[in-house]
Order: sequence, then structure tokens, then C-alpha cells
Amino acid sequence: MNVTHLRTLALTGATGFVGSALSQRLRSSGWNVRALCRSEPPAGSRGMDRVEWVRGSLEDLDSLRVLVGGAAAVVHCAGAIRGTTAAHFDRTNVDGTARLVRAARDQHPEMRFLQVSSLAARAPHLSHYARSKRLGEDAVRAGAGTMTWIALRPPAVYGPGDRETLPLVRCMRLGVAPVLGEERARFSLLFVEDLADAVGHLLDTPHWRPEPFEIHDGQAGGYAWGDLVRTVGRIVGRRVHAVRIPALLLRVAARVSLGVASRCGGLPMLTPGKVRELTHPDWVCDDAPLRAATGWRPATLLEPGMRRTLARLRGGRWADEHL
Repeated sequence: MNVTHLRTLALTGATGFVGSALSQRLRSSGWNVRALCRSEPPAGSRGMDRVEWVRGSLEDLDSLRVLVGGAAAVVHCAGAIRGTTAAHFDRTNVDGTARLVRAARDQHPEMRFLQVSSLAARAPHLSHYARSKRLGEDAVRAGAGTMTWIALRPPAVYGPGDRETLPLVRCMRLGVAPVLGEERARFSLLFVEDLADAVGHLLDTPHWRPEPFEIHDGQAGGYAWGDLVRTVGRIVGRRVHAVRIPALLLRVAARVSLGVASRCGGLPMLTPGKVRELTHPDWVCDDAPLRAATGWRPATLLEPGMRRTLARLRGGRWADEHL
């Protein structure tokens, strides 16, 4: 077999926030990255140079076969994060995942398959999204056959370039921190480069246990909202005021968002399911099984990670427009 093929990796979601960081990390460690895309990424985008692109989607089995052909491993990062119905999420997160697993298994029954899932899969009752992520993991388990597989369940992933957390980062930088849920709630966090490093480390680990693994930044017991507020305050050199947003107000906003989306034909930023996720009191990860199985350790706690995130914000926008 061609030696290059032994280091070829098939990647989905490469044009997204996490996927671009993965592409950079994997190429820097010697992988030839072949990535799926619906259209060509913008020129100069971070992590996009020297990537072999395959035009297609998770709905197109033929393009998936081209994507995984001759690859030694698959890293599945693509997913739907916005939607209004279970069917919308399932189309990508369940059916698309099952289709990718089938293409990989048919091409190379001994291929390695790494799925970047979500901590939300731990609580599938909360939302259509959470349920679809759990079912996506089930699709990998059921369809892998003799392939070696693993699923990572990261918590909230943050870092420069993340469009989903940009509104919250903007507010905190200006001295106001919206607290979306109970103040007693605790949650784990993960800097995007640490997630990418964990994936790279796993690909170099010879033996995998086929199961989901939780992952976080090393802060045992996670964070409270107060920890986040005080950390940002130290970074920006001013007091950041925590403003708790009542769950009732979030639910009203979700209904309004759904109504606007239905009239305009877009996808809502806030839904009742997303509100249940935001107000869930326990999003703390347990990464002991991952550490025991792989020896991987994170490098970036909240304060240095948030310093790097805020340093890239200029005029309310990310400094690099091609993130």
C-alpha cells in the first residue's frame, strides 16, 4: 500500500470552528487531511491550505466513498447544531453519521473512526439536538462492524473564531455577563486547541476502547458562572456584572425566535430545547476514563484560554475574518 495512504485522514466539518482547528493540528502532526465540503472554503481560511477537498455532503454516499477511500482513519466532526424539529437534526447527526460509517466500513473494515460528539449526548431527553447526538453515537456503535471506533463528548468548546459564543464574549468584554441559567449550575469547558490536541493524541494511541469518553480542560468539578465572571473581569481590568436571565424569559425568547424563524425561513438561535440545555444544572465532565486509557492531558485552563480568546476580539469582531 502507498505510504501516503497510511497517513491519509478523512475529516468532516473541516470548515467549522472546531474542524479548522482539527485540520491545523492533524496536518502539523503529519497527516494528509482529506476533507468534505459543500463548496470551496474562502481563500486564506485558517487550516484550509494544503487540504485535499472532496465536494459533497453527508447525504451523498458516493462523495463519502471518495472521502474515505484509502484513508487510515476518519474524524467525524460535522453536525447540525441548529434546527426546529427532530427530523432536522436527525438528517445530519444520525442519518449522515450512519451513512459515513457505512462508507468507511465498506472501504476498509479495519479503519479507525473517531466521532466528535457532544456532552449533550449524556442527557438526550433535554432537546432534539441532544437526542440526535446520542443516536449518532448509537449509529457508530451499530454500524462499525470490525472498525475500531471512539466517541469524544466535549463540553462547551470556546476559543478565537467561535461564532456561537461570540455574543456572550462581546458582552463580557464590555462588562456585562448574562448568566443563562441558575447561578448554582456548574459546567466544564474546553479550549478548542486542547480538543484538537486530544484528537491528534488519540490517533497516535495504538489501542482504543470502543465507548464514549468525556473530556474537559482539567478543572476538576468544572466552573460556576461566578468563576467565569471573575476570570473575565481580571482579564479586561474592570468589574464584570453578572446579570441572571430568568428561565421564563429565555423560554419566551425561544418562542419568539421560533416564530421569526418560521416566518423568515431561517434556523432559530434559541429553541425550547436549547433553553433546557442552557438551564441544566450539571454539565461537569468526568475525564478520568480518557486519561487512564490514553494518558492525554489538557494544556489550557480557563484564564489563559479566555485571554487568548479576548485578545483576538477587535471592534466586536474576530480579528481574523477568515477563521
